[in-house]
Amino acid sequence: MTLKQQLNFYGEKKEPFFFIINYDTTQFEVIPLKDLPSHIKFQISEKNTFKKHTHILQKEPSDFKKYKNKFMVLQEEIKNGNTYLANLTTTTEIKSDLTLEEIYSIANAKFKLNYKNKFICFSPEKFCTIKNNTIFTFPMKGTIDADIPNAKNIILEDQKELAEHTMIVDLLRNDLSIISKKVTVEKFRYIDTINAGDKKLLQVSSKISGKLEKNWESNIGDIITSILPAGSITGTPKQKTIQILESIENYDREYFTGVFGVYDGISLQSAVMIRFIQKDEKGNLIYKSGGGITCDSDLHKEYQEMCDKVYIP
Repeated sequence: MTLKQQLNFYGEKKEPFFFIINYDTTQFEVIPLKDLPSHIKFQISEKNTFKKHTHILQKEPSDFKKYKNKFMVLQEEIKNGNTYLANLTTTTEIKSDLTLEEIYSIANAKFKLNYKNKFICFSPEKFCTIKNNTIFTFPMKGTIDADIPNAKNIILEDQKELAEHTMIVDLLRNDLSIISKKVTVEKFRYIDTINAGDKKLLQVSSKISGKLEKNWESNIGDIITSILPAGSITGTPKQKTIQILESIENYDREYFTGVFGVYDGISLQSAVMIRFIQKDEKGNLIYKSGGGITCDSDLHKEYQEMCDKVYIP
């Protein structure tokens, strides 16, 4: 069965299941929770208890010149009107004394996943939540070091950040209107504090909702596949930006920036797979991270933001 068919099948039966979908939906698994193997571990909790740890990753920052070249190509695409916002990602080689399992166990995050000891993610970003016939999505766009004096006001008053976030909210509103009615922006640009290893970050999010039909469980596959990939990790206009990023990034995102989640028989919760560490074929650890680029983006600030996102929370 296709991804859509599998999701619809278990949803119609109201059978609790786990699902994971890669960035371009070419790889996926949909597994009843009663059959979930021990080598797939996940945690979804809005009220995760923060546990302090001192482990800091050793990282070799991505080549600035290569990043600059990709950034400048994106600026040309923006100048030519082919995209207005694109989430440029890259890879960073890291080292750690800990195994993936150990990193997974100490990381603080609302959404965590250890997938077959091949990769882990500890994501702060929801993809969508469905409950009481209502779908919610929470686009996250805009990050600043919390230690910067007056950080909250700086990021909320930054016109580049405002424009970037507004574009993503508009994109997600359009996505939700494909599969729901009465789409509403319930909260616009609120601040979350995220523990980022040895520092704290402020992250800007919004909350959008839409009304679904009462039998939404039978259409989970249609709902999920209609709004993939997530707007916050692609850009706008979505399909053209995806093509541009594929030509510029020059690597396969694989499961990075895909989604995972769980349907418990009543409601559905899911997350975007960011804050992502992958083990390559040689056993080396690769951290994948990125950020949104607009016409007002500053090269050095965007590069630094990408580097700052390489951490264990």
